[in-house]
Amino acid sequence: MQFTLEQEMVASDMARRNLYYFARWMFLKRRGYEWQRAPHHKLICDALMRVYRGECKRLVINIPPRYSKTELAVVNFVAWCMGHVPDAEFIHASYSGTLAINNSAAVRAMVQHEAYREIFPACELQTDARAHWTTTAGGVMYATGTGGTITGFGAGKHRPGFGGAIIIDDPHKADEARSDVIRASVLDWFQSTLESRKNSPETPIIVIMQRLHEDDLAGWLLRGGNGEKWESVILPVWNEDGTPLWSEKHDAETLQRMEKASPYHFAGQYRQRPAPPEGGLFKPDQIQIIPEVPYQATDWVRGWDLASTTDGDFTAGAKIGKMPDGRFVIADMVRIRVGPDERDAAIRNTAERDGRHTKVGLPQDPGQAGKTQVLYLTRQLQGFKVSTSPESGDKITRAEPFAAQVNVGNVLMVKAPWNDDLINEMRMFPNGSNDDQVDALSRAFSDLIVVRRSFFG
Repeated sequence: MQFTLEQEMVASDMARRNLYYFARWMFLKRRGYEWQRAPHHKLICDALMRVYRGECKRLVINIPPRYSKTELAVVNFVAWCMGHVPDAEFIHASYSGTLAINNSAAVRAMVQHEAYREIFPACELQTDARAHWTTTAGGVMYATGTGGTITGFGAGKHRPGFGGAIIIDDPHKADEARSDVIRASVLDWFQSTLESRKNSPETPIIVIMQRLHEDDLAGWLLRGGNGEKWESVILPVWNEDGTPLWSEKHDAETLQRMEKASPYHFAGQYRQRPAPPEGGLFKPDQIQIIPEVPYQATDWVRGWDLASTTDGDFTAGAKIGKMPDGRFVIADMVRIRVGPDERDAAIRNTAERDGRHTKVGLPQDPGQAGKTQVLYLTRQLQGFKVSTSPESGDKITRAEPFAAQVNVGNVLMVKAPWNDDLINEMRMFPNGSNDDQVDALSRAFSDLIVVRRSFFG
């Protein structure tokens, strides 16, 4: 596209003043065609401008994948800020070191573009590395992967005004976010490594990501995980009026098809709520609530999921019965957060309450300690029918058989105070912060339909 000198000067001036117009102008000059914009792009730029002006120090932006988040929040924002503050110091992190380095290289390439030089002639590169480059004014761009070392580098300036920022883009890899261990390692790295890289308490931190789990970095921060108050810009793929966020990217029909194909992935990554409205693996709204335990039920199992600590995990015991017509009923749920001695006493007392016609299903942890625990509990349950086995497969695989029965309306549940907690956990599974009740249900259901090794006291 051809522009007059006056048009070029006006566009450059607007780009210098405002990040949104900078992104538009640089896209056109680099690509040769106009950016296919959507309203959410301006919302992101406005939020980032607030960070630059010092009006926001801690910002979380949740947005679907491939919706221009990296282009705006990393590439354009860093380049625009460097133009205004050539000695600004940035640290950029992503789940992949390679991705972070590529983003850093994209910022560097933008700073070297002739259109950028017309807007910000004072910003000049001193070094030309991809992962770590500097400006002649002392500005720094350092890129690393989540979990990487950042020795010798800091972000921001210990002075009034904007001096750089820490920018985290997708700290979790999508297919690893279910792992409690990997997810926790990201949070630990944020606390132990990344936060300490602020050159000043005023150094802004920006987290921009798709939601993947209730306890991902964004969820943890927004709940006050690091003790600070975070502002949030949440951009679900559906607007409040039911229209698509970016119809040119995904129209309504496409979004509906995507959600139907993978509801709980869609809930986090596209709705920014890590659980679909009607449930993911489980559709708990299909469970019929009944006033009392049906007398027709004949086979009963109380399945247990055992917690070894008292600092977050629950021990849960789910009682399920099978009826002559092939349906199942959830009759009771015990959920406690206590030490091992109280836990073991509760298992014994619950068995006494259930009666000897109810089989007790216990998981066997791996190793000798697990065998010793099972042997001890079996002796404590002398006189009751007990089945034990190691857990096989992941939580989702174990839950799928019972979820299938729930989802076709083949499961009833006795009305009780514990119903809401259980339904909410089902709705969130496997992306919720707790899954002990679902694990207990999975074991109880498995014991109803699979012959296990049994002990009799």
